[in-house]
Amino acid sequence: MKLTTFTDYSLRVLIYLGVKGHKASIAEISEAFNISKNHLMKAVHNLVQLGYVDSIRGKTGGIVLGQSPESVNLGEIVQRLEPDMDIVECFNRKTNTCAITPACRLKNIIEEAEAAFLSALGKYTLADLIQNRQALVRLLN
Repeated sequence: MKLTTFTDYSLRVLIYLGVKGHKASIAEISEAFNISKNHLMKAVHNLVQLGYVDSIRGKTGGIVLGQSPESVNLGEIVQRLEPDMDIVECFNRKTNTCAITPACRLKNIIEEAEAAFLSALGKYTLADLIQNRQALVRLLN
């Protein structure tokens, strides 16, 4: 199972904002993680639309967490960011060409594994990810 780069970057933005606890810029986050500002802008835009991040416009603008770290559930956010977790071809009815789909039992097993994956993530929040704030601050500076 693999999350998209989009979800990875979105989670990094949330971690950064949670660790810093104050307004930040996309450029600042891009530099801290050494990743593309353009990719981050798309991730941040989506996080703003979903209500996880608030955007402050203007010369002294930036972005801040839109919710408390305790209320950002990892399972929920991954499901919202990864609406089509097509782990195997047969998960997508439109593009599935697998000849054994009608008799294959693998799909059910993988669906069970995916549910367990999301259930495990659902036990944690952003607050859990930033408990080691001091170590994260040192690494992100």
